[in-house]
Amino acid sequence: MAMEVGFLGLGIMGKAMATNLLRKGFKVTVWNRTLSKCDELVEIGASVGETPAAVVKKCKYTIAMLSDPSAALSVVFDADGVLEQVVSGKGYIDMSTVDVDTSSKISEAITSRGGHFLEAPVSGSKKPAEDGQLVILAAGEKALYEEAIPFFDVLGKKSFFLGQVGNGAKMKLVVNMIMGSMMNAFSEGLVLADRSGLDSKTLLDVLDLGAIANPMFKLKGPTMIQNNYSPAFPLKHQQKDMRLALAQGDAIAVSMPVAAAANEAFKKAKSMGLGDLDFSAVYETVKHLQHSS
Repeated sequence: MAMEVGFLGLGIMGKAMATNLLRKGFKVTVWNRTLSKCDELVEIGASVGETPAAVVKKCKYTIAMLSDPSAALSVVFDADGVLEQVVSGKGYIDMSTVDVDTSSKISEAITSRGGHFLEAPVSGSKKPAEDGQLVILAAGEKALYEEAIPFFDVLGKKSFFLGQVGNGAKMKLVVNMIMGSMMNAFSEGLVLADRSGLDSKTLLDVLDLGAIANPMFKLKGPTMIQNNYSPAFPLKHQQKDMRLALAQGDAIAVSMPVAAAANEAFKKAKSMGLGDLDFSAVYETVKHLQHSS
C-alpha cells in the first residue's frame, strides 16, 4: 500500500516537494489557497482537497509548507482549517519557516485535539527542493518524527531531530540569519571589486579556492553579475526571517549588529520593489547606493 499524505501550500518549495512525493509513489492530496496551482500536480497523480480541513480528514499525515507565520496560523485556525478535522492519531508536520511562538501555538492546538505535531522547517531553496536535497530541522513529537522518515528521505538529504517544539524554528532562523548576513557582505564585495576596476568573475574564482568558498557564492555569484534574480528564495521571505531572527535575539539579549544591518538592506530592497525577486537582489541596494552617491 502506498502511504497517503496531505500537502498544504504549493509555492516554490511546496510544489517541488509534493512533486517528489508523487514521483516516489506516495498518494498525495494537495491544497493551495489559489486552487488552480494544484492543476499541475493533478496531472502527475495528485488528488485535490477543497479545504485544509478536507485534506486532514482524508489523510493520516498532513505536511504544510506555507510562506510565513500568518499563513501557517490561518491554515490551522481559520474556518475549514486543519484544526476542524484533527482527531486522535492524526499527524501534522509544519515545514514552514516561522517563529517559536507560532510553532508553539500550532503545536498546542493540534495536541489538545489528540493529534501529533512536528515542526520541520528546511534549509535549502528551490533547486534542493526539486532535487530532494533539503536539510530538515525537525522538533516536537519523536514518534511522529520516526513515522515521517519515509517522507523526509524523499524530500531531503538529511533530517535532524532537535528535541522540543521551537528548536526547529530557532535553528532555521539562525541558519537564515547567517545566510542573509553573508549575502550582504558578498554583495558589498562584488561592488567593491567592480568599482576598483577588478573583474567580478576573477573574484568569484579566487573566493571559490579559499577558506570561505561555499555553494551559495558559487551558485549566486554568476547570476548576480548578470543581474538575474529569478527567485529560488524570495527576498521578502529572507527579510521576514532576518526580522524573526532579530526578535529571537532580542528576547534573550543577544546583540547582532551585523544581522541588523543586513535586515536594513533587505528592507531597503523591499522598498525598491525587489521583494518578489531572489534574495540575492539585495546586491541592487549596494549598487544603487554607489550610483546615487
